[in-house]
Amino acid sequence: MIKKFFMSLLIVSMLIAVVPHADALSLQVNSTTLTKNIIVYNSTTYVPLRAVSLMLRPDAKVSWESNCAVIRASNLTITARPGNCYIEANGRMLFVSDDVKLINGTTMVPIRVLAKAMGASVTWDGYTQKVTVRSGSGTITSGDQYYDNDEVYWLSRIINAESESEPIRGKIAVGNVILNRVASPDFPNSIYGVIFDTTGGIQFTPVANGTINNTPTSESILAAKLCLDGASVVGSSMFFLNPAIATSSWITRTRTYVATIGNHKFYA
Repeated sequence: MIKKFFMSLLIVSMLIAVVPHADALSLQVNSTTLTKNIIVYNSTTYVPLRAVSLMLRPDAKVSWESNCAVIRASNLTITARPGNCYIEANGRMLFVSDDVKLINGTTMVPIRVLAKAMGASVTWDGYTQKVTVRSGSGTITSGDQYYDNDEVYWLSRIINAESESEPIRGKIAVGNVILNRVASPDFPNSIYGVIFDTTGGIQFTPVANGTINNTPTSESILAAKLCLDGASVVGSSMFFLNPAIATSSWITRTRTYVATIGNHKFYA
């Protein structure tokens, strides 16, 4: 019995020795390792914008302007406003699902979002709790080159017409539905085609009542660009409705519920 007890203690000791502690999260940027000012929020690693930007781009200049952290370097401008659900990099809108944070005077952003903005690569080792970032191009393709004007035009209009009074994540969710349909073989393969699809009848009320042609708000345009740059808040949803005004229960009876954002319920 005593022998078994000490064997158990030995096994536990070995496990403690080889299993990394949850607080041992570290960040390696090129050849420099950081263990301070790194936080994990909802499984997302946040890092100090200034410190990591200067490691990836030593030529960068960092400033604080109009309540935004601003990074400027050759062929690169990044702005990050604490509380916003995105950072802007060369006119690209990169989604931050849990918002940019200001902690003890330090602007914190997700490492993968910052790496995308600076053309860097990120790898994660769950066993050692280590994030490794390697410098790449040092910049990101500009919004003028990346976004298709026609896609932004129509996506922002359907977002605005369907969710003008909804929060930004509600707008993104509507955009997700449109892009999920574009990617599905069951729907037309363009944003315009999905919006004006008449298979089985008109798909979206704004097409019938003409509000699809209303000028979108700046937030609807922002939501469209966020979606086109990969923002996703409702997974594979391809349907949505406002249960307070819906005239059909087909979606609720036949599709899988995903989430509720604002006044809309989303279904896959």
